[in-house]
Amino acid sequence: MSKDISIHSWPCSYYVSNEKRWVCGTLSLTPKSLRFTASKDGENLASFRLFRISEIKKESSSFIFSSLTITEGNVKHWFSSLQPSRAVVFNVLEHFWREQLLGSGAAAGVEASESQTSKGKELIRLVSGSQKRLEDTGKVLHHQGEQFDNIMVGLNKIESDSDVADKLLSELESPPWWPFGKLPWRSQQEAKIQHEASASASASASASAKKGPGKEGVITKVPVIFSKGEDLNLKPGKLTVLVSALEISDSSSQHVHRYHREEVDDIRVHTPFELSIRQRFIGKPDISYRLMSAKMPEVLSILEMQYKKKIEFMPDYSAFKSNPEQSPSNPETSIWNSASGFIDCIRLSEAQSGEQQAQLQVLQPPVSDSEAQELKQMVMKLKNLALEAETELERQDEALDIITSSVDHATTHIDKHIHRMRKLL
Repeated sequence: MSKDISIHSWPCSYYVSNEKRWVCGTLSLTPKSLRFTASKDGENLASFRLFRISEIKKESSSFIFSSLTITEGNVKHWFSSLQPSRAVVFNVLEHFWREQLLGSGAAAGVEASESQTSKGKELIRLVSGSQKRLEDTGKVLHHQGEQFDNIMVGLNKIESDSDVADKLLSELESPPWWPFGKLPWRSQQEAKIQHEASASASASASASAKKGPGKEGVITKVPVIFSKGEDLNLKPGKLTVLVSALEISDSSSQHVHRYHREEVDDIRVHTPFELSIRQRFIGKPDISYRLMSAKMPEVLSILEMQYKKKIEFMPDYSAFKSNPEQSPSNPETSIWNSASGFIDCIRLSEAQSGEQQAQLQVLQPPVSDSEAQELKQMVMKLKNLALEAETELERQDEALDIITSSVDHATTHIDKHIHRMRKLL
């Protein structure tokens, strides 16, 4: 267990009950366990699996005012002098402990087979094919959206040219011998045109407001521990991954910060369970948040698709990936192990004597743990692609409405200009 890579570490003191003394050292959290190492000789004084913990509690002792107790079976471990604070350590430990319990169920159960299964291969092949077709569809939609954008640019140029033509016609319609500027009938005509233009613009804005930007596609929500900037005060909250944004909220679901997709400048992945998001500014401090979550590996596969040019993997992440025992898709935390940990299958068979006996038969799951994890990530990617396609279709629908309105407006102006030019001839 000493070879496990730490997700996070904190300086603290540990109470050695048999020696009745406090020892300074480091409390380290790994994906599957918790351990305390003495600073003086590097001895591992306490080490236990997360799923064996029955309680994590803030307490006070007669020796040290504030302490953190971790109960493992009938043994209570005391930790104090926690840095940066007891609350921060408690928030992180409780988060990973609860997610371990929810994710693994009876983690001491029978480990499922990691061998590739025929059904798993077939499912992966089908989902992979669907993902490829959806990606191709997304590329076509993106190209179509670019064409709409080019049309809108062309219409804006037409409108600009129409304004120039209107000014030139106004100069031609006002003869130099008229001493009072514009002719009176010309002023009335301009007022009428301006009134029609403002009415058309307000109608277009009203239609756009009624339509709205469309519903936001929520891809996934995961519980996180977060802090802002260099602040070491980690607090519990939630990270919501949307098609067009990343949203951070606190434990009471109150909005903390929202990064729109174009506002994210870089995402640094420190470990499979920790990352930081930053938005740069010139002349004022950057807005950055550091996020930790036991479910972060599920989010990373989506962020890699959405922010592929902005995501950066740090050296610590490579250390985790190079150690297969630390992989987030380890069977100990898989969904199939969660099910098989309670009971695999119970069959009742009738004996020749006519008596019925309950026989416990362990069945091999139709899909292995690694395949289940891969399928889960692929399904999340499919959901992301589908929501992005939906958002793009809504955007193109709005663009079509604007194009239709702009074309009608341009046609009306051109007809009026033609009529005015004929009067001048």
